[in-house]
Amino acid sequence: MGSKQKQTHIGRKVHFERKLEDRLSFLLKKGIESPMVNRDTLVKKLQAHIRAVNARLEAIAAIERKTEELAKIKAEKESAFAKAEKSVKGKKVKEVPEEGKVKKKKPEKTVPPAKEQEGGKVERAKEVSEEGKEKKKKKIKEEPAQPSAQVKEDK
Repeated sequence: MGSKQKQTHIGRKVHFERKLEDRLSFLLKKGIESPMVNRDTLVKKLQAHIRAVNARLEAIAAIERKTEELAKIKAEKESAFAKAEKSVKGKKVKEVPEEGKVKKKKPEKTVPPAKEQEGGKVERAKEVSEEGKEKKKKKIKEEPAQPSAQVKEDK
């Protein structure tokens, strides 16, 4: 973008300074003294434009300094990594994770054995998983198994 380039802002600053000088020379030819010159609206407007351009130029300079610092830091990290890699020479080094980034292992869940209740019904816990969510335990009541081939007695 043109408005973020340093050269564009420098050109604007030169343009506004030239207009300000022209306006000041015009006012001096008219015979207006310096305290009255500062009250002129066009002079105020041009001075405001110059201040705004200066602020933008300072911001661009700050961004350039920050970019240079980050480039230096990146180069230092790469060189340190290369030195460490050369010193190892084929040895496998186990990386130690930083504190706070350690993954905790979850304890394994075991299914308790079935429990018998009154009436011959068996209650057991069953793990159910739903699309990657945590496993939930649900209790299901079951009746004791009856042979399917058994014939009912007539009364």
